[in-house]
Amino acid sequence: MITLQQVAFRAGCSLATVSRVLNHTGPVSDEMVRKVRRAAAELGYRAAGGVSGMARRRPVIGVLIPSITNPVFASSLSTIQNRMLVAGHSVLIAQSDYDPAREADAVASLLNEQPTGLILTVCDAETSAALSAALPPTVLLSNLPTARFPAAITVDNRGAGREITAYLHSFGHRRILFVSGHFGASDRAKLRYLGYCDALEAMGTAPLAPFEIPFIDGYDGLDLSDVMARLQPSAIIASNDLLALGVIAALRREGLAVPQDVSVAGFDGIAIGRLTYPVLTTVEMPDVSMGAAAASLLLDMAENAAAPRHLQVAYRLRPGGTVQDIR
Repeated sequence: MITLQQVAFRAGCSLATVSRVLNHTGPVSDEMVRKVRRAAAELGYRAAGGVSGMARRRPVIGVLIPSITNPVFASSLSTIQNRMLVAGHSVLIAQSDYDPAREADAVASLLNEQPTGLILTVCDAETSAALSAALPPTVLLSNLPTARFPAAITVDNRGAGREITAYLHSFGHRRILFVSGHFGASDRAKLRYLGYCDALEAMGTAPLAPFEIPFIDGYDGLDLSDVMARLQPSAIIASNDLLALGVIAALRREGLAVPQDVSVAGFDGIAIGRLTYPVLTTVEMPDVSMGAAAASLLLDMAENAAAPRHLQVAYRLRPGGTVQDIR
């Protein structure tokens, strides 16, 4: 069995330094962290788990997502699990329910299991309390990288917001409403709205204030009667596809047909959007490939001491039947 002493000798440092690096218990330079992790990986060292000192059967990584029931995160999570299974890692899962206050506790629970590394989707990477702690190798999934956490797998949400808005504008829509979960719970939704604003302002059209609702409430009871009466939009962009389907149902309760009376578009490209009639117009996000990329990057960082990287994956506009040309 490989010992800490052998890792220390290989890395050219003290036993105490190796312990601090592998147990995340004290300050160590980034260069020394990379040396120790590389030495541990090359020797095949696996840390003991728990206070009993029993050797852990499998290394684990922790994953934090906003919601395990959202098909977007479920797709990424499935790919992460498959990739980690091949690499011999187990996966621990926590969810925040789109609540910034719950993120730090969720990450603390993951850290109790001494994970090899973390893959995190937080509400806002710039303000998240979960990212203030001392963390093992960490990859942000769908959040833009920060100075402290430069490893991230993202998609250009702002660009996607611009593209879908320009698409609706090209069909003659000028009063376009953006319906979203609260921006404080999702920086991805906020970036999509900013892209919407970019596109309309570039075309000389004033953007409307967003209509924000809680992410975790059931969209089946969404009430758009007041905002529709006040703003009378010809088109609605929803910040995700589940919400777009809720918007369509809410419009039908108001006696409005989609797309004959109001056009609707979303983001994500979930499978259920292709099963509805008419098929949902959406921006298809690469959730499966993003999950695979996040898992591969984390393994490279944790086991090979690779430098953190920011990778951006392409999205695709998928026209459907829920947008009508009104020119």
